[in-house]
Amino acid sequence: METTDGIVELNSTITCPECGHATCETMPTNACQWFYDCKGCGAVLKPKPGDCCVYCSYGTVACPPIQQGDACCG
Repeated sequence: METTDGIVELNSTITCPECGHATCETMPTNACQWFYDCKGCGAVLKPKPGDCCVYCSYGTVACPPIQQGDACCG
């Protein structure tokens, strides 16, 4: 999911698979985020198998390293 104009999108909306609550978050640029506490139901989200972080699993935008065509921090 490489960006076409070289600009990395830092905002991603995470949607909880448990309750459907969606929150726009700013992704870290220096580390992957392996856990996320849902602000709706409190569930602790973890990446799906094969994904490097919660943004790649539940976000509308992949994490910055993936956007740049690099391997994630994994």
